[in-house]
Amino acid sequence: MRPDATSAGEWPDGDLPREGELVVARNRKWDGSAHWVVPGFHLGDDEHGAWIYQGRGEFISRPGVALHTLSDAVLLVPREGKFAATFYDDENPGEFRVYVDLAWDLSWRRIRPSSAERKGAVEFHMIDMDLDVIRSATRGVFVDDEDEFEEHRTSMAYPPWLVSAVREECARLYDAVRRGAGPFDGVADTWLAAGRQHTREDRS
Repeated sequence: MRPDATSAGEWPDGDLPREGELVVARNRKWDGSAHWVVPGFHLGDDEHGAWIYQGRGEFISRPGVALHTLSDAVLLVPREGKFAATFYDDENPGEFRVYVDLAWDLSWRRIRPSSAERKGAVEFHMIDMDLDVIRSATRGVFVDDEDEFEEHRTSMAYPPWLVSAVREECARLYDAVRRGAGPFDGVADTWLAAGRQHTREDRS
């Protein structure tokens, strides 16, 4: 099921997902307010991190917004770095192909199943730090939501060390996405294909 890869590196503390398990990405803001909640399932791990398939037609929400996704995607939770990256391909009717959320406090939390027969599930938690590095099919690579970052820097009282760290990580990720450096070198396409194959098998 998983593409050929070897695991390497260190993970954040917490209960890691196992292949095929439900993974709910549950994001929040620095002040603790709720943000996006997106379901998926764990495909496997490689040297970059954990790959989560998020299917088309899934219900996702944040306070004040709820919708069904128009395309499938894969989420990378990295072994190293302060971000989470979502990858799309040309089946996405929107412009995004790579969407990198600058993030803090990445962690895994296992959910206890309601019975022994049910599969396990894990929540992936992170603090969304506003800034996004995006590769668009129409606009190329750019940094988004800098105005939101500046607003929240004051209203949510980001400490100076955090502001510097997020800006430094944003610059590193912008360069990596622009150059197509791993994991932004096309490796996500293999994981996306694996997720689609798994979905087709489940429906047959």
